[in-house]
Amino acid sequence: MPRRTLHLTLINDGNSTPRDVVIDDAVVAGWTGRDAAAVEKHIRELESIGVKRPATTPIFYRCSAARLTTDSEIEVVGETSGGEAEFVLLQHDGRLWVGTGSDHTDREVETYGVTVSKQMCDKPLAPVFWAFDEVAPHWDKLMLRGHVTENGARVLYQEGTVAAMIDPRDLISRYTKDGRLAENTLMFCGTLAAKGGVRPTTHFEFELEDPVRQRKITHAYASRVLPILG
Repeated sequence: MPRRTLHLTLINDGNSTPRDVVIDDAVVAGWTGRDAAAVEKHIRELESIGVKRPATTPIFYRCSAARLTTDSEIEVVGETSGGEAEFVLLQHDGRLWVGTGSDHTDREVETYGVTVSKQMCDKPLAPVFWAFDEVAPHWDKLMLRGHVTENGARVLYQEGTVAAMIDPRDLISRYTKDGRLAENTLMFCGTLAAKGGVRPTTHFEFELEDPVRQRKITHAYASRVLPILG
């Protein structure tokens, strides 16, 4: 079975614990918006540019756990891929943890096969996770942000609260029969609209902010583009 061992820092009750965490399964949840009308509008927008309508909403794509990385650089094929900021859930050691990652996706491949596009690119993660039960009471106040570098300038690409997406407990219950992620499972949980439209990105920063506890999880990575030679 393909696995990925990540060196993470787990934060609980103010204590930071470095730990090597084995991930057996990686899941990418798509179409997770709470506003059904807005989700349908976006589906139609993407249909107009050739992206196939999802079989269900939400939908749960699988990708290889080997694609997960906390590195500051990934390699991509061609110049049509880009990042998107998401909150991620991790079931580890009998507890649920929350962090943030980028569902880096090849946009050209996405037009003919979303499932394939999810497997095309590495999935960067910030190496810090919070205990979910510490943020659950004020969950909807958490903020996601993404920044890109364009023409040498740092540009805000995404920003909004996680309230735009289905509550994680509800999302998990739609994926599993018992309402729990299997041990050593990591799930990407959906993203926000891109300011100025979805576009390729070669340098991406993402963060999850907890304004109640006044803390952030941040990470950044660059994409090294490999040529398409025919």
